Amino acid sequence: MSGRVAWAGVVAFVTAAAVGCTGNDAAPPAPGTTSPMPSAARPSTSPPSTVTPSTAAPSSVKPSTVANPVSLQALMTKKYNGGNLRLGRVLARTPAYTRYYVTYRSGTLTISGIMNVPSTPGPHPALVLNHGYIDPAVYTNGRGLMREQDYLARRGYVVLHTDYRNHAQSSKDPDSELTLRLGYTEDVVNAVLALRTSQYVDPSRIALLGRSMGGGITYNVLVTQPGLVKAAVVFAPVSSQAADNFDRWIRADRPIASQILRRYGEPARNPAFWHNMSAVNFFDRVTEPVLIHHGESDSTCPIAWSRTSLAALKAAGKTATLYTYPGEEHAFGPAWPTSMARTVSFLKQHGV
Repeated sequence: MSGRVAWAGVVAFVTAAAVGCTGNDAAPPAPGTTSPMPSAARPSTSPPSTVTPSTAAPSSVKPSTVANPVSLQALMTKKYNGGNLRLGRVLARTPAYTRYYVTYRSGTLTISGIMNVPSTPGPHPALVLNHGYIDPAVYTNGRGLMREQDYLARRGYVVLHTDYRNHAQSSKDPDSELTLRLGYTEDVVNAVLALRTSQYVDPSRIALLGRSMGGGITYNVLVTQPGLVKAAVVFAPVSSQAADNFDRWIRADRPIASQILRRYGEPARNPAFWHNMSAVNFFDRVTEPVLIHHGESDSTCPIAWSRTSLAALKAAGKTATLYTYPGEEHAFGPAWPTSMARTVSFLKQHGV
């Protein structure tokens, strides 16, 4: 795995995850049936495992009073203009739903994606799906979270899967690398706002689902725009500490790492910057219930990261649940149907 490929994943979480942290985003759809819940898959009730100091707790560094434009605080005060949701050509028709090519507005950019619209009468609950890292050079419209797109649409959800800027037919953002791809988070916020304008969608029943890098983006949305959605689900997410992701995937790639460190400084030398890029330090702002799924054998995004995020959410008094899956790797295999059944149950429990 090259450092440059890994960097693309890290920055998308606000330093998120590598290509390996994409997992099975582009996997073919799984069968529509749901297997019984294996007894081995269980919610986590034990204390968080011992982790390195950088993941053990949110940083105690106080955020600066003036928001750096490359920071989560900047996204907290940003004005969003998501809208102009346009359904284009029909990509596929099934008895359960129709799949459309779509575009919507995100700032000055146009973002492409796909939207699955159930065949049953609406308006429907809806989800914005945030995929993990796939090299933009090979990424195609709607690629990623294919199993989830199909599964959720068959259960009555409008599904908007955003391509993010610089992906597929989305507008290009030449500054994306230098701004640590905070724009991905902006694109997801605007995707929710665009969905609210759709005749097919109940605007009061929208949630987020993110995998791997997309899980990190989901955390970013929750802390920067609390109240935007009703609930959030993440699968095998990256660390909610930006420095963890940098150290794991980027530091060894000297050309890009040198540019980042030259601009923003080492975490130890400029802790305020890295603090302000880490969602865990703002979990007190979260207003939505959060469901986390993580395989215990995940060799890409360590399960300790999700245990740490869960502990931080709980410490902030938030509604959060972590399901762990013995033997499951990053992409999820046998336990995937169980995780999705739990996801739909969670969404319905919280009015989505």
